Amino acid sequence: MKIEQIYTGCLAQGAYYIESNGEAAIIDPLRETQAYIDKAKANNVEIKYVFETHFHADFVSGHLDLAKATGATIVFGPNATTDYEMYSAKDNEEFSIGNLTIKVLHTPGHTLESTTYLLIDENGKEHAIFSGDTLFLGDVGRPDLAIKSDLTKEDLAGMLYDSLRTKIMPLPDDIIVYPAHGAGSACGKNLSKETVGILGEQKQTNYALRANMTKEEFVEEVLDGIAPPPQYFAKNAMLNKAGYTAFEKVLEKGNVPLHPDTFETIANEENALVLDVRNRKDFLTEHIPNSIFIGLDGGFAPWVGALIKDLQQPIVLIAPEEKSAEAITRLSRVGYDNTLGYLEGGINAWKASGRDTTSIESISAEDFETRLKNNDLNVLDVRKDGEYQAKHIENVQHFALDYINENMNEIDTTTEYHIHCAGGYRSVIAASILKARGFHKVIDVAGGFAAIKQTNIPLTEFVCPSTL
Repeated sequence: MKIEQIYTGCLAQGAYYIESNGEAAIIDPLRETQAYIDKAKANNVEIKYVFETHFHADFVSGHLDLAKATGATIVFGPNATTDYEMYSAKDNEEFSIGNLTIKVLHTPGHTLESTTYLLIDENGKEHAIFSGDTLFLGDVGRPDLAIKSDLTKEDLAGMLYDSLRTKIMPLPDDIIVYPAHGAGSACGKNLSKETVGILGEQKQTNYALRANMTKEEFVEEVLDGIAPPPQYFAKNAMLNKAGYTAFEKVLEKGNVPLHPDTFETIANEENALVLDVRNRKDFLTEHIPNSIFIGLDGGFAPWVGALIKDLQQPIVLIAPEEKSAEAITRLSRVGYDNTLGYLEGGINAWKASGRDTTSIESISAEDFETRLKNNDLNVLDVRKDGEYQAKHIENVQHFALDYINENMNEIDTTTEYHIHCAGGYRSVIAASILKARGFHKVIDVAGGFAAIKQTNIPLTEFVCPSTL
């Protein structure tokens, strides 16, 4: 028996490779599937099944491409319907992989079709669960992502309570828990940084598995503080349900070098977004006018999903050397399949063609402190609401980067803004978006709030009006 977790940090997502006696199964594969195929080929095994725990909202799964390439059967749990061929399993149905058994445990609540897969080893022992978004380490899946359901999030939370207590909690304490996500995922509120755990530990530490917890208490706690889902979640879930373009075609269309003349023509004629995925320092120093920064060295895919509203938005890339394929791959993981090429030769080629570049001023936290003492500055904090409420600079303006498009009318194009986030990545994204929209007096505070806290700038905590 072989179990391998294939974890992707950008998405905080775990896919799983299970192998026994010449057969293999993949659970919740990523969009690009060649790695799974190569692994099976190297081990001289056949991929027999592709198991999906649910219709994922935070990424586009690779189940269709993987099944087409290998002949494997796609398996969803009960209540799943799709526009392509798959097998919708019954509750408690069993599948064999070599000498192993995979048992279907229907665990609705996160979504209606959500399913946990119980692995029974060669000796008949219940060994592990692949819990998808039903059970995380430290948390459970949010119950507000069901596709076109008439049920409320309260209804689904009640289902999740029942699923956990009738299907998961009765299992032995030594069962290994392999969840679909870890810390950083927007599929839950309080996910652990650990990516593999033991069920007995979760029964002791996970608030959602607390003994003697009533359904009413569970519903209230699981919904408390849950932020609205990112806008791309529903769109990704529909792609996973309805189907999508083969990844190889997406990569072939997008990974095309473009001369500056062609690059500019496509950007203008196709109304393409010029997306700069280099590191933030390079972008701040010099970039193409009206380009948007979302760097590959941060939470690239989720921020693309949060900020670019249309999955079909044409995109042209400014990428580090030999990183264009990576950028296209990571865009496709969240459903952005309309990349039309990348700037051959990068910024140097753009300048050599006689075209202009621009920059954004970035200052240290120490310089920011000096300016703040001597001037009446307009400061924009683009961290999430919870980060801001925990502690912030006195008398600053705040809206989370996630909602910058909706809140742009709250600021003025003629005013100068010093912008900060927690560490410096999001503030550069925000500055790039604002500058592209005509806010030319934007200044980035390097190092963000982490650096600001090391200065003597006065900080305050948010006070909820209800407590006054």
